[in-house]
Amino acid sequence: MPYNTTAIPPRKEITGTTQLPLTRVKKIINMDQDINTCSNNAAFVITLATEMFIQHLAQEAHNMAKFERKPRRNIQYKDMANAVLHHDNLEFLEDVIPKTTSYSKVKDQAAAARAKLKGEKKTGVVGEEPAGLPNGKKHKTNGHANGVAAPKILADDDPSAQLEMEMRQAERGHDEDVDMTG
Repeated sequence: MPYNTTAIPPRKEITGTTQLPLTRVKKIINMDQDINTCSNNAAFVITLATEMFIQHLAQEAHNMAKFERKPRRNIQYKDMANAVLHHDNLEFLEDVIPKTTSYSKVKDQAAAARAKLKGEKKTGVVGEEPAGLPNGKKHKTNGHANGVAAPKILADDDPSAQLEMEMRQAERGHDEDVDMTG
């Protein structure tokens, strides 16, 4: 059975009803600890505002889909993320609808963050290939990089060893801010 992909047209006149279920919106409002009571009129206005916001977001995402090199009629996640990225009034949604990245970029960023936390020296920039020979092989360093011994990689489950390593790095003058996003 094919999916129903027909668009719901925007309202032309005021009917006094909403497309979103009013009782569900009231339940969501009642879940908020800060709100004691909410009148029916206020819940109705919140429901209408929510519908208008969803319609605006969908329209902006549809515009992003139309402006692509090969225009589409269906909205995809990347269209929503691009709409949030390109419109200032949707900026507050950047954490909720982030732009997608490839798995390899996320993996490289995580490896770079782990290397930075463990005190290793990074040879390239995140997202770029590490510096090395033209055939893709790395230089032989015998465990040393630029004449400095490579730091020991400690087990992640030993917090006292981690503290000792950080104290030694601080004594050597490698006191940098720690990246807490990784």
